[in-house]
Amino acid sequence: MRRREFITLLGGATAAAWPLKTRAQQPERMRLIGVLMAYAESDPAAQAGVTAFRDGLSKLGWREGNNIKIELRWAAGNADKFKTFANELVGLRPDVILSMSTVGTSFVIRETQTIPTVFVAVNDPMGSGFVGSLAHPGGHVTGFMLDVSSLGGKQVELLKEIAPRTQHVALLSNPATSPSLQLFLPPIQAAASSYGIAVRSTPVAAKDEIEGIIAAQASEPGGGLIVAPSAFGSVNRELIIALAAKYSLPAIYYERSFTDLGGLIAYSPDYFGGFGPAAGYVDRILKGAKPGDLPVQAPTKFELFINLKTAKALGLTIPSTILAIADEVIE
Repeated sequence: MRRREFITLLGGATAAAWPLKTRAQQPERMRLIGVLMAYAESDPAAQAGVTAFRDGLSKLGWREGNNIKIELRWAAGNADKFKTFANELVGLRPDVILSMSTVGTSFVIRETQTIPTVFVAVNDPMGSGFVGSLAHPGGHVTGFMLDVSSLGGKQVELLKEIAPRTQHVALLSNPATSPSLQLFLPPIQAAASSYGIAVRSTPVAAKDEIEGIIAAQASEPGGGLIVAPSAFGSVNRELIIALAAKYSLPAIYYERSFTDLGGLIAYSPDYFGGFGPAAGYVDRILKGAKPGDLPVQAPTKFELFINLKTAKALGLTIPSTILAIADEVIE
């Protein structure tokens, strides 16, 4: 409506009415979203997760450079970077923070008790103290969890079926970026005991320690390897896969990307499946919803991936029963 028409309609309204019109014409306020990624920026799977998040926001009407700005930080599986980047993002005072992994979320929560935070790929958010309950988080944090409580037991079972001579397994984990062993190790021990398999935990703190652990595990017949979920493991996945091949050690992993790169077998929920739905939660929070009112969501499906080429190189024959339930077989 033109200015002259507006004045005529109101019968010569006073200047006091003009601020209402001025405010109505102001552009929408730019909203800031901080994103803390657990992986390296070069990681294709992590980039796909970020793309899914961006696409989800776009479908809901949020446009970068128009009404939202996204600040990304890539911790690359490094605990010091997690701490530094969490501090940086909180210092920017974003409207919402999206945090990937248990470790990343823990550092964000240490820095703020008020900024709404949506997590993805978090193990045991209640046990970690992030939320009061899954149905009613009750605070400033909610998100999309991974249920790894039964993961290890199934991994032992699959490894034994694929490599029947397995007598002892090592659990490769990084204490700084892996889920608590109190959560992940007991199911492994219980399943291993039922198969007469010995289990030892092999914590690793640095990249150059990985080969020694794998070489030691392969030094006796019947060895196997379980790689615990962690940003450290994902950042070093190519090295771990290469060393498992070098020492002819059957290994089971927790992400499809391992089998894509030559790993024997992977079984897990979709680590990046929460990024698309997380956009919906961020949208609702930006529109006024409270994180504490948004229930934590758990994965509904676990996926199995097998690399037949690697199995052949190890002299293993994959049972038809396993092939039949695999989500993808790489030949």
